[in-house]
Amino acid sequence: MNRLLVLFVLALTPLFAHASGDGMRLDLTGNWVGLTALLLFFVAYLAVMAEEFTHLRKSKPVMLAAGLIWGLIAWYYQGHEIPHVVEAALRHNLEEYAELMLFLIVAMTYINAMDERNVFEALRSWLIRKGFSYRALFWVTGVLAFFISAVADNLTTALLMGAVVVAVGNGNPKFVVLALINLVIAANAGGAFSPFGDITTLMVWQKNIMASNGQIGFWTFFYLFLPSLINWLIPAIIMHLFLPDAKPAGGGKMVEMKRGAITIALLFLGTIALAVSFHSMLGLPPVIGMLTGMAVLKFYAYFLRKKTSGRAQKNAGEIGSPAPFDIYREVARSEWDTLLFFYGVVMCVGGLGFIGYLAMISEVIYGEWGATNANIAVGVISAVVDNIPVMFAVLTMQPDMSIGQWLLVTLTAGVGGSLLSIGSAAGVALMGQARGVYTFFAHLKWTPVIALGYAGSIATHLAFNHALF
Repeated sequence: MNRLLVLFVLALTPLFAHASGDGMRLDLTGNWVGLTALLLFFVAYLAVMAEEFTHLRKSKPVMLAAGLIWGLIAWYYQGHEIPHVVEAALRHNLEEYAELMLFLIVAMTYINAMDERNVFEALRSWLIRKGFSYRALFWVTGVLAFFISAVADNLTTALLMGAVVVAVGNGNPKFVVLALINLVIAANAGGAFSPFGDITTLMVWQKNIMASNGQIGFWTFFYLFLPSLINWLIPAIIMHLFLPDAKPAGGGKMVEMKRGAITIALLFLGTIALAVSFHSMLGLPPVIGMLTGMAVLKFYAYFLRKKTSGRAQKNAGEIGSPAPFDIYREVARSEWDTLLFFYGVVMCVGGLGFIGYLAMISEVIYGEWGATNANIAVGVISAVVDNIPVMFAVLTMQPDMSIGQWLLVTLTAGVGGSLLSIGSAAGVALMGQARGVYTFFAHLKWTPVIALGYAGSIATHLAFNHALF
């Protein structure tokens, strides 16, 4: 109670805020503005973590907190007659968010378009009809999740493969639990070695980081392939020993892909190539290549719509006649709650960084603990706190690290979420998909095994990529 009283008094007492080294930015870490901003972010994040119980979308509290935090900062700076410093910092944060948002909208649109053309449903029905044994299905879905998540996001990958597991494992909860844990680990690990596989990896790539021993480019992330593979393989091999040695009943109907499905998938690969080329050859932000690829998709959607509309007119009145393909419907189906949550997180963490808290934390964990210990801790933290604000905080701190250390924090932030079912979007989504079977505590029982994979991936990176440190 005494500590709460002290905190309350501190929050209401305007402490002296001195100017930082540039003579313009104020250190508000001990001021009531800074303490209030911390409290706002803490309360907002509690609301995010309680989303499963309150059903309040996670974007709402962080967006509100972001507006209040920057409003407080701007109001305080107005009183000191230096408002333009806040405006410049806010615009910088908005620019960073805009690049990532547009990039993700393009990627989500392509995924939604392939989903609408039955690409994923056809894959799911094929797996069900093949009649694999439980052990074979465990490995097939794991391998597919690992490689698909390198291109698609881990949430889409987990839901796709999770639907297969739940469909064929109905009546065998032990298999379902182990297979879904395997999917969470595989999807998170697969996203760690590709800039397109996870938002945190994308953030590091788009930041265009100059490390102490060179620059981190697109292909640099593929040094993490082997550590990511080890992260998935160690727990998968152990869990395999506990799988039922039986074969589920086959069945399931065949699903055909719609017209243009393969072309859209190829256009997506071409768009990825454009993004890489624009960034590496022309020095432009990757988002420009993505948006250019989206323009090509829109032209193809126009062609496809014309074709489909012509067929629909011929088959007018018939049941099951194909509906015209609408690309803007796929844009609208993007995960807007996730995109706006990302906005709130970027702005909240940016505000706390502007106040001075991130520099303070960076000095402690990277200055006193050392980069390796700090980066390992980041992964453990991301098992409880979403890896997006954790990684954005690290990027805002900009610690002076080698390429190897930047890859280490990319790896740990990406795979650390597998330690708990609530640590990643994939785990949370699968808890909803297999409600009552795959639960927080069902996953927690296997956390020590997952931690072995986490430690193994770090050891592999330190051993095989030591030249990058």
